[in-house]
Amino acid sequence: MGILKGTVAIVTGAASGIGAGTARLFVEEGARVLLVDIQDEKGQQLAEELGGSAEYLHTDVSQDVDIKTMITHTIDTFGRLDCLVNNAGIVGDGGSISTIPVESFNQTIGVLLRGVFLGMKYASRVMKRQGTGSIISTSSIAGLRTGYGPHIYSAAKAAVIHLTRSVAMELGEHGVRVN
Repeated sequence: MGILKGTVAIVTGAASGIGAGTARLFVEEGARVLLVDIQDEKGQQLAEELGGSAEYLHTDVSQDVDIKTMITHTIDTFGRLDCLVNNAGIVGDGGSISTIPVESFNQTIGVLLRGVFLGMKYASRVMKRQGTGSIISTSSIAGLRTGYGPHIYSAAKAAVIHLTRSVAMELGEHGVRVN
């Protein structure tokens, strides 16, 4: 246990990949972690693996009500929120811009951008009251350079980078870091 002892974090997209690795590291460093995802079986398994320091909650990050519930559940269960890791992601459809279905566009933007926006929106309310906190959002080289991902994925990741910078300017004066 170490540098995160006594802190509370939420990790979205926590059932696998970067999210699961982040959650494991946070618990190893002493944090209590709410794991959120839509992959319930994997999320529950990880919560069991991590023991009493972790709990799983089914959350679709693209849905306002799910993010409100996630934040409320964290405060009710752990009493505070020190860190939100906006990590949930999908790649979405690739191919020519002329062939991408509108439904795929909406789903990709919903998870990759609206999910980050909603997480920032509701976590910032808690963190501003506390006068401290950290919001971390996973992006991609595809948000900086073309050719590294599908069109909509790349556009959403570029938007996440800019939203992060913009929100950092707002929340910094309240003791909340946004990276």
